[in-house]
Amino acid sequence: MAGPRHPVSVSGAALVQTDRLQTFAFSVCWSDDSDTFARRSWEEFRRLHKTLKETFPVEAGLLRRSDRILPKLPDASLLVHWGCTGRGLARLQLLETYSRALLAAGERVAHSPVLTGFFAPQPMDLEPALPAGSLVILPAPQEPLPGPTGSAAIHSLEAQSLRCLQPFSTQDTWGQPFHAQAQEALDVLLRHPSGSQFCASHAYESSQADELSVPAGARVRVLETSDRGWWLCRFRGRTGLLPAAMLQPDRLGTLLSGPWLHLRVDGGEDREGKAQSSPKSPQATTLPPTVPARPSRSAIQSRCCTITRKALGQDPGCHGPP
Repeated sequence: MAGPRHPVSVSGAALVQTDRLQTFAFSVCWSDDSDTFARRSWEEFRRLHKTLKETFPVEAGLLRRSDRILPKLPDASLLVHWGCTGRGLARLQLLETYSRALLAAGERVAHSPVLTGFFAPQPMDLEPALPAGSLVILPAPQEPLPGPTGSAAIHSLEAQSLRCLQPFSTQDTWGQPFHAQAQEALDVLLRHPSGSQFCASHAYESSQADELSVPAGARVRVLETSDRGWWLCRFRGRTGLLPAAMLQPDRLGTLLSGPWLHLRVDGGEDREGKAQSSPKSPQATTLPPTVPARPSRSAIQSRCCTITRKALGQDPGCHGPP
């Protein structure tokens, strides 16, 4: 990858509760146009704040108060509604504001190894599943998180309603006939993206013109899978090949839509789903997996659909030796 990268924006995504430990999920966009997922605890943010003050005493105002540009790290009130959950959601909002203030504090702070290293993907961020019994709590979009007199902004997921343009017939998930008439209103429960969302468990540097280079934790779109060990992907506007062993289901997408979602409906009634236990991801703690040998270009194209073969022939990022 060309040059060191640094975070350019941080957005709070969810509160994760595992036993008595609360962690805060963030979506991080980087200067190389990649985006990753980070999950950090309140104590980790406190240690970051302390390290930043020690590393940048002038910017922290330790020598002269008027020189201070580092933001303060206030804590959420103990009087917030909904107890521990409400306070956790309030902290999520405070940490998002704090993180954005750090990125706006100038290049010396925003590009520092301290801040870059803090938001860089850690082994915990790359594990394919949350610990057993975890609860994921989503703040309601476009609503303020709870304050001292507010209520917890937790709500159920709502279906999106769309209208069918032409008559359509298919089968449902149970294999039964499914018909939709023109102009019939349909509730969309799950929208299929243009390719499956995955993330890179390790950084990969391309060795051929039709391959992609990705940093660890980056989210990519998988356009075509193959049992030969290389998948056709799209990343930062380019289409190319990546070793399948370097990819795993998108951590953030799994977290936001997994079976462990904890929702509070309007009546205040809780509905909880426990995360399924799973072995710890070996990719998060071991050396990068072995990259398989590249198949020939004709072998790859023979297993692709017509749209993918057309993309391979037209995408300027995919031309290279077979």
